Amino acid sequence: MPELSHRRRLVVLAICCMSLLIVSLDNTVLNVALPSMQHELGASVSGMQWTIDAYTLVLASLLMLAGSTADRLGRRRIFLAGLAVFSAGSLLCSLAPGLEWLVVFRMVQAVGGSMLNPVAMSIITNTFTEPRERARAIGVWGGVVGISMAAGPVIGGLLVQNVGWRSIFWVNVPIGALAVFLTLRYVPESRAPRPRRVDPVGQLLVIALLGSLTYAIIEAPEAGWASAEILVCVLVALISLAALAGYEPRRREPLIDLRFFHSVPFTGANIIAVCAFASLAGFLFVNTLYLQNVRGLSALDAGLWMIPMAGMTGLCAPLSGRLVGSRGPRLPLLLAGAFMGASGVLFAAFDGQATTALLFTGYVLFGIGFGLVNAPITNTALSGMPRTQAGVAAAVASTSRQVGQSLGVAVIGAVLAGGAGAGATGAEFLAAGRPAWWIIAGCAAAILLLGALTTGRWAQATARQTAELFEEEPRGGHAPAKA
Repeated sequence: MPELSHRRRLVVLAICCMSLLIVSLDNTVLNVALPSMQHELGASVSGMQWTIDAYTLVLASLLMLAGSTADRLGRRRIFLAGLAVFSAGSLLCSLAPGLEWLVVFRMVQAVGGSMLNPVAMSIITNTFTEPRERARAIGVWGGVVGISMAAGPVIGGLLVQNVGWRSIFWVNVPIGALAVFLTLRYVPESRAPRPRRVDPVGQLLVIALLGSLTYAIIEAPEAGWASAEILVCVLVALISLAALAGYEPRRREPLIDLRFFHSVPFTGANIIAVCAFASLAGFLFVNTLYLQNVRGLSALDAGLWMIPMAGMTGLCAPLSGRLVGSRGPRLPLLLAGAFMGASGVLFAAFDGQATTALLFTGYVLFGIGFGLVNAPITNTALSGMPRTQAGVAAAVASTSRQVGQSLGVAVIGAVLAGGAGAGATGAEFLAAGRPAWWIIAGCAAAILLLGALTTGRWAQATARQTAELFEEEPRGGHAPAKA
């Protein structure tokens, strides 16, 4: 990629942020619309879970393929394809005649979305080459999540209340069209000098692992954990995981290069990403149902209630990027775990939903914590990685986020369904939701612990050693292991 002027780099950053905006906006808008969709489509708890997880599962399954394909064929080319498919999928979702078709069209959206975030992050990584400038750019990138979280519930509430839930998908179409135009005009093409080959077997194993695991968690409350259907899914997940761990190291150019995980910061950042985004997905799922089904608020009022959390995320994400650039990722990660944990404990142990003041406090605490966590995740995952592997490394980090969201919705939804159910009101819903809040608090504790462990000198030394493994290679991959 040629060296760009400062102004051109900022334009490229803005375009990449637009792609993140429509993907993130889609998730927050959809959460506000869940009760309306449940009523109109006659959806169960698992049906609502699948409208979210069908998207995140396909996204998680294809992100690494999209990252490596972009490194090979051209990042701008794949980015443009992603914008077009995502926009078309959004339009199809607005026309879905029933729940089953909506789930299918959400999967089409996800195919496009898989070409956006990791590829955009790779473009940013190769555009902003100076570490401090890159950390600040990633902070702005993380701030867009906060903007989408702040705008999504309000926009979604307005659209659902005045037009209907189908209109929430219309928002993506004009933004996607504008992003396509700007990308053609301002984003230069770039490729990795040593891109890797496609790994179809690894890709199928990843799909089997994520799909069977999520299906088992979502459907278990209704089918029963001991049912043949769920046991088969768990068995498929275990076999897929074992096969993936055995097959990938033998490939010269694997889909998931397990040597990435020799880096403690990279491994820790991906586990933190799973925990953080599982917490976010669970938080949004529980509170959307609580505000509308228990408190009886309209979609718009429920969206307005989410502004304190989303607003703090938007404010803290750029601050986190600056902290990472000036002091490293340790402090933001520790603070993120502490604030998110305080929010979870407030709801789980002190009945945070009992009063308006406690509810507001819990939302603010969670927003601060989540706003601080995104920039250090990305920075830590990419630290020490050679730029030639930026697309794949960023895709793995993005995959961890989507896996976290899928598991968050699956686990929290299963907890609610196993308790009083999503349609319960009052004390029944609060009692069913208390274990969910303890799960969120546990995820925050893991963020706090891993933030301390993965940012020490020993951990950074493993990142440098991992980078040397790739820099020593004469070509893009590594020789297969001997049998």
